[in-house]
Amino acid sequence: MVRISGESAKHFRINHSKLFADSHNHINGIENFWNQAKRHMRKFNGIPTKHFSLFLKECEWRFNNSNPRSQFKQLKQWVRRHMG
Repeated sequence: MVRISGESAKHFRINHSKLFADSHNHINGIENFWNQAKRHMRKFNGIPTKHFSLFLKECEWRFNNSNPRSQFKQLKQWVRRHMG
């Protein structure tokens, strides 16, 4: 599961030949997330800097809830909770 928190995130460089994965982080998973996020955000032909974190949070949610049925179920729950 990918988590994006706060306005900034810590960035670490990984030497792929020495460390491929630890108990929670896998290089392929991170690269997969970023590829999906970039592909999704390219559709908008630019995103205002002040809204970038919101677009990135949407990408995080889509990545962690990739099944369209579960996305729809989650959205219905949010609507019920916030709209009565």
